[in-house]
Amino acid sequence: MKFPKSKDEEPTAPGQVAIRKRSSVPGVMITQFVEELPAGKSHPDFTRKPIALTIQEGKFAFFKAIITGDPKPTVRWTRNNGDISEKYIITYDPIMGEHQLQMPNVAVDQADTYKCFAENEYGRAVVTATLNVIEVGFKKGKALQESRTAQREQPLDFKSTLKTRADRSKEERKDGEVDERFWELLLSADKKDYEKICAEYGVTDFRWMLKKLNEKKREIEEQQAQYIEYLGNLRHIEIKNTGSAQFEFEMDLKDPNAKIYLYKDGVMVPFSTEADEKHSLRQTGRRFVFSVNGLSPDDAGLYQVDIEGVNVFSTDFKIPMVDFLVKMQEVKAVEREDAVFECVLSVPMPKITWMGKSVPLVQGEKYDITVSEDMLIHRLVVKDCMKVDSGIYAAVVGIKSCNAWLIVEADSDPNKRGKKAARKTTQAGGSSADVAKIAAEQQAKLQKAREERMEIIKQQQAEEPEQVPVTEAEPLAEPSAEPPVEPKPKVKARPKAQPKPKPKPKVAEGVGHEAEQEQEEDQEEEEVEEMVAEPDDNSEQTEPTSEEGVERKKRVRTGPLVPDTVIDPGVHFTSGLQDVRAIMGQPVEMVCKLSRADCDGVWYKDGKEIISTDDLKIVKEGTVHKLVISNSKEEDNGKYRFEADGRKSEAMLIVEDPPRMNPDDLAKFSEPVIIKVGQNASFNLSFVGQEPIKVQWYSEGEELLNDTNIKIEKSSSHSSLRLTKCQRKNTGEIKLKLKNEFGTIEALSQLIVLDKPTNPLGPVDVIEASSSCVEFKWRPPKDDGGSPVIHYNLERQQLGRNTWKKIGNIPGEAHYKDTDVDHGRKYCYRIRAITAEGTSDPFETDDIQAGTKAYPGPPSTPKVVSAFKDCINLTWTPPTNTGGTNIVGYILEKRKRGSNLWSQVNPPEEPIKAKQYGVKDVVEGIEYEFRVSAINFSGAGEPSSPTEFVTARDPKKPPGKVIDLKVSDSSYSSLSLSWTKPKEEQGVQDEAKGYFVELRPAENTEWTRCNSNAIITTSFTILGLRSMAMYWVRVVATNEGGDGEPQDLDNYIIAMPPPVRPNFTDRKMKSFLVVRAGNSARVTINFEASPMPTIIWLKDGMPLTKRVTVSNTDGTSQLLIASAERSDTGIYTIIVKNMVGQETFSTEIRVTDDPKPPGPVELEENVPGTLTVSWMPSPDEKRDDRLHYMVAKRDSVKQTWQTVADRLFNNNFTAVNIIPGRQYNFRVYTKNDMGLSEPSESLTWGVTKKKEKFTLNIPETKTCNFDSAPTFTVPLKTHTSPEKYECYMSCAVRGNPNPRITWYRNNVSLNTNSNYYISNTCGVCSLLILRVGPKDNGEYKVVAENSLGRTECSTQLTIRGGHEVGALRELIDQ
Repeated sequence: MKFPKSKDEEPTAPGQVAIRKRSSVPGVMITQFVEELPAGKSHPDFTRKPIALTIQEGKFAFFKAIITGDPKPTVRWTRNNGDISEKYIITYDPIMGEHQLQMPNVAVDQADTYKCFAENEYGRAVVTATLNVIEVGFKKGKALQESRTAQREQPLDFKSTLKTRADRSKEERKDGEVDERFWELLLSADKKDYEKICAEYGVTDFRWMLKKLNEKKREIEEQQAQYIEYLGNLRHIEIKNTGSAQFEFEMDLKDPNAKIYLYKDGVMVPFSTEADEKHSLRQTGRRFVFSVNGLSPDDAGLYQVDIEGVNVFSTDFKIPMVDFLVKMQEVKAVEREDAVFECVLSVPMPKITWMGKSVPLVQGEKYDITVSEDMLIHRLVVKDCMKVDSGIYAAVVGIKSCNAWLIVEADSDPNKRGKKAARKTTQAGGSSADVAKIAAEQQAKLQKAREERMEIIKQQQAEEPEQVPVTEAEPLAEPSAEPPVEPKPKVKARPKAQPKPKPKPKVAEGVGHEAEQEQEEDQEEEEVEEMVAEPDDNSEQTEPTSEEGVERKKRVRTGPLVPDTVIDPGVHFTSGLQDVRAIMGQPVEMVCKLSRADCDGVWYKDGKEIISTDDLKIVKEGTVHKLVISNSKEEDNGKYRFEADGRKSEAMLIVEDPPRMNPDDLAKFSEPVIIKVGQNASFNLSFVGQEPIKVQWYSEGEELLNDTNIKIEKSSSHSSLRLTKCQRKNTGEIKLKLKNEFGTIEALSQLIVLDKPTNPLGPVDVIEASSSCVEFKWRPPKDDGGSPVIHYNLERQQLGRNTWKKIGNIPGEAHYKDTDVDHGRKYCYRIRAITAEGTSDPFETDDIQAGTKAYPGPPSTPKVVSAFKDCINLTWTPPTNTGGTNIVGYILEKRKRGSNLWSQVNPPEEPIKAKQYGVKDVVEGIEYEFRVSAINFSGAGEPSSPTEFVTARDPKKPPGKVIDLKVSDSSYSSLSLSWTKPKEEQGVQDEAKGYFVELRPAENTEWTRCNSNAIITTSFTILGLRSMAMYWVRVVATNEGGDGEPQDLDNYIIAMPPPVRPNFTDRKMKSFLVVRAGNSARVTINFEASPMPTIIWLKDGMPLTKRVTVSNTDGTSQLLIASAERSDTGIYTIIVKNMVGQETFSTEIRVTDDPKPPGPVELEENVPGTLTVSWMPSPDEKRDDRLHYMVAKRDSVKQTWQTVADRLFNNNFTAVNIIPGRQYNFRVYTKNDMGLSEPSESLTWGVTKKKEKFTLNIPETKTCNFDSAPTFTVPLKTHTSPEKYECYMSCAVRGNPNPRITWYRNNVSLNTNSNYYISNTCGVCSLLILRVGPKDNGEYKVVAENSLGRTECSTQLTIRGGHEVGALRELIDQ
């Protein structure tokens, strides 16, 4: 059976028409054969079209289609290049209505474009689908590549794999040989990612790829132009911190209703706008964000976005198949320690993501992120831990993660409390021995698996016939390549160092720590490398090098390459060189390890071979090769390379020269410097190190700068500090800090400045003040001046006398007993401290009386420690007022409830010496209260306050758990709880007397009590919560027996009000709003909802533009258009949505302006007695659908305007009752929501009425002459003004024609004087003087003149002096 190819044209039958129609399914083309379809009949159409498919060779491939049409269409399948042969199975499922084209064991030659035709007598429907087949050989080579590069993911130098134009065969350019996914990825990728994608898909012809890509770009842009105006800002898929994957782009659609489709590996994926769905789309303006939630390994694949069947974006999502063999463990660290987190992966990964408190961490001063050599062990070091660093830390790789707590505890050393602790050198956490062992075992497993795969591939290749012809002189295993780090061609191999030439792939800059040669040479087995252009022939050619004259062979290989050819890797590095940092003058080693011990190598520094010397030794110990530098110098800096058997490994040696000090000089510097007050102190120290060195001196942590008493000298190798006229306050730690680019070093010393002590301190503690002696003690000086107190010098003064009696020196103990006293006298003592440096200022005590009875004050209220049926234990504290003598004992008293009699507990002759006592003289069940009195040498003092009543009985048992604990109310900042008191069980749990409420935020591990004292109610409100924060809550019952077990809530609580469905609270909400253009439009919506809802505003169902501002607060949302335009007119909808539900409200905003008047108005009489009024429309008529017209009429009789028509939406009106003989005028107004426009008025309309001639004789009128000479109707008044005040003169004048006014002072004209303000308004003439002075005294005159005469008016201005004003004010005050 043979089917036609899909390229063949499908003719129509004679007499048929061919009407092209569009299907509702994108990509389906319909041709209708008849102009009109009969009733009940239909042409064929696809309800489900075949989807493009990418599948591996040997798998089962199929296309599915569901087709409708009446009568039932005939279905057939075709392909572009070839026929549908016996390899294909065409089936139809009548139950599902599915037509299938099946391809069992699909082959590479079946990759093609397929078409499905459905045809009946009324039309034909056609749809196209593409099949891409991945070759197994390519997959094997890719799997081998992935297995070898899993441990060392080094970037490839793609340029080394490029082919020349002359060497490219035509077969490589055929469509279908490259996976279609390759082009889809390139169309959406950045240029910087081209090399990576080409290397992944095995494409080495870069020029051909760029040419083909440009062709496809032009083709896809033409297709996209049908539906898309703009496409940009493409961001490929990546995993977010929230555990979902997202990709996004910006796009403007020509048709907002165009359908968007999402495909994964060629299969359509349904998506939703809901964020909690598996696949979701969020659109904000032109920004489209696709999300994949709940990630799993099945989510990996190629994602494509199509618009109406046209691809616009493709991105490849890869999820690393990795897991944690050893997860992070909780770490407890002391402040200033380093904390270490470790984890072990199942496969090597060069980098993972570390998170701290949900924030990504990066390498820096605070965090140190390291990876082991085998890339299995990953470590995070949190340096210098402080309390704020406590929290949850996580390691994330792909979709896998693990986390652990870091708990930072305060330093328990009591000597460091209140002081800043020094940085510790210890580390907390980490389990290096176990982790390294597990990683080594996993590395061995991975290595074994790789070797097994290589053996299987070798066996498969041995069974296959050889496909690649290779010349004898040039085996396939040894292609030529240049080392990228050396521009010179490779020289001949040295004896022993390089027994045979091996390929040297390019190494990316900075990569030299791993044995990358094994990985990159495996890549060469699958790719063609040519570094220079080669001729077209198949012969080998040589050309001499320009520098060394050594011939280098180049070759041109013809024929196809076998991409999965595998060779024995030979000698390779099991451990490459590592970058080394060394301190100048110290020994340093660079070490690498080969896979075999029978191979020698050569060391290079900056491209030059290294020869062994006394200071530089080359050591070989089996498979380990070392380069040992005994005394590192600055010239040892550089890049070192070790080459063996064509393999190489590189690393950098960085010789650092940090500041250093001579140990002897440092020991001498560390010795304390002791001087006396006023003397000078100097500190000197020499050092070496790389310049520039920053030198800083510190005293007690504060940096010292050059000053009057501070002199600092600095040089490249020496620094000194000189302190002049030192004072006692200069005593302390002196520190020298040296810093350069390689490090920092500090040297510490002590400065001790000796001075006389400060005075002794009070208050004085009187031990005894009896009739025979006075004994007291005091506190030593706060500062002893650097020397211990040797003696105290005492003097005594008796109250009432002026002289001081010298007692003399006593030993250096702050205590004295004076026996030479008189009973009842008061004494004052003067005390001085004496040291080797001098005597302090005196300290005077308060007056101390000898021999007077002074009773002590009351002790504290006794505290009941415990109570039993036969004993009650009490304790108390001594009184603050001891009466001037020692307390010798206490008296304890008791009293029963209901009794007024206090009875002494202890015998009268045996006072209680201790501050506690057990009362055994009690009766079980009786309640007692107790009080205590202190006794000194004078006697017993006042008793203390009594205790609360306590019952003599055995202790109670702690209560049980509270019952029915629940949340009664909540808000964003508070939480109300209620519960039922626990039950009593005899001998198990007693009655609860109070309750404690405890709270723990979800991110903390410690519980805190919300109430410091127990509450007796069974409800409590917790305040001060953080909005939407998560908390754990529990309640503890308590009584005299202690606290019971806590009762927790069943689940955590979120600080938020109870869920409330969104509801609008305004009773009357405006659904229509008119705004004048240019003014602001504001819509405020009040609502209630809990939790806080998501608020969305739409205009006519679309997102708002940037001109509209939305501000949301708690319970209110406001929409603001700062300057409204007519384009802002529309229906604005607010959507308030939360987890409970949603509510919507719409309001129409109409932006308009004062209407413009209509055009010219014309009048026409078509019927006698009527008049048709027509006018040109207003310019605003097209922009305002609510605009209308109003017509007013006025006739020559009534002479008033009357409205004759309103709300006219057309441009004419017929007026009736037009009376001949009258004249009519019409006005037309434009009217809208803002009001009326200016009128457009018609010409006067009138019908001439024949009347008899009317004659009117009007008598002649006499002309009146109103001319008159000027006269003053209001003359000037006399003015008296204080000096520096304002003066105002005015008069009124009349005359016709208007007279000319001139002002004079003392007959001098003032009209041109700018110091006077002169005005003449309607005959009122005025003169204003702002600040009058003595010069303004005199006669002022106004002259008015016109053609008929002249008149004048004068007045006198008198200025009062300052003394007159003062006298006037004094008179007013009286």
